[in-house]
Amino acid sequence: MAAPRSAATAAVPTADRADDWVHRLLDLARARLGMDVAWLSVFTESRQEIASATGELDAMHVSEGMSVPLEESFCVRVLSGQLPPVVTAAGRNPLTRDLPVTGQLGIGSYVGAPVRTGDRPPVGMLCCISRDAGEQLDGSAARTVEMLAELIGDRLAAEGIAEAELAARRTRVRQVLERGAVTVHVQPVVDMRTGTVVGHEALSRFPGHEDGPATLFADAAAVGLGVELELLAVRSALGVADRLPRGLRLAVNLSPTALVSPAVAAVLLDATDTDALTVEITEHSPIEDYAPVLAALGPLRAAGIRLSIDDAGAGYASLRHILRLRPDTIKLDIALVSGVDVDPARQAMTAAMVAFAAETGARLVAEGVETPAERDALLTRGVRYGQGHLFGRPVAVD
Repeated sequence: MAAPRSAATAAVPTADRADDWVHRLLDLARARLGMDVAWLSVFTESRQEIASATGELDAMHVSEGMSVPLEESFCVRVLSGQLPPVVTAAGRNPLTRDLPVTGQLGIGSYVGAPVRTGDRPPVGMLCCISRDAGEQLDGSAARTVEMLAELIGDRLAAEGIAEAELAARRTRVRQVLERGAVTVHVQPVVDMRTGTVVGHEALSRFPGHEDGPATLFADAAAVGLGVELELLAVRSALGVADRLPRGLRLAVNLSPTALVSPAVAAVLLDATDTDALTVEITEHSPIEDYAPVLAALGPLRAAGIRLSIDDAGAGYASLRHILRLRPDTIKLDIALVSGVDVDPARQAMTAAMVAFAAETGARLVAEGVETPAERDALLTRGVRYGQGHLFGRPVAVD
């Protein structure tokens, strides 16, 4: 699995240096969080290469110099907002259990934070993994790793990091933007009592981009082209809206950064049927200042566009997005839905979210419903709407 080291990788200190500060910080991270392995990785091409690592490396099949495809990694999903920075019970989480790296490394829990050099985009990740489920991990674990990643980034910035890899990533994203090659897939949202489709979520796929959409969106965000790529995705989704059954809502995903962009707002407001359009904001994306987001939402809501908060119950913001943004729809995170039929804690959380949604007038949608038992447990506790493989996988509109 070893890959040639890039110029960026060569800039990362390794164990043969007299001043082995990286390994000391990695050991500190492991001890503080009670994890088996800690590593510093660097992004090279479409892969993640482990530059420095400490801990029970043999037991978890980790070694310095090894590399894995970014598309298969937890890290790229954290950067793109598909995973929170802390993942527990990875072997049972539908978002991580089927990733090859979960089984290959025996990952039971994970904590990760991007490494930035100054104000530049991420050049790598500081990660901790363990074989156990990580029940002790919480928001403080994420903050600890973020602090150490910032220390590493500052040190690397002082030593200098080559720009070649960032330039290559920027080129890949620009090629996609210039071609405008996007295939829109949709996944249905259904009334779980009847199975009737009530809406669709639009998902972007990029033909010829083997690493998948998560990697491309992460690359775009890393090189400052995230809004441009999201704008292309929204335009493409709206372009196929008239091919979907009339009367059903269409949801498009946007980061908070893209939502406040005037160009994105103009495209949304120019939609043929704004009353059937929903904007989904993921909870994994941090919002430092809610005022611009609320200001951007005003004209959209006045035009009939609704707001949905994705992945409720996970991520950076926890329930803060919901309290501050007052969404029309709250989507329960897959981690809460998976196994809800056999887990009293998930059942209690679901019941609490049902009560909260009823009090605020929001519609509650369960994501990642895979089994009839999960559907029935959700219905019993008052969740009417669902989305997941039980009802339909994402398919191309064409």
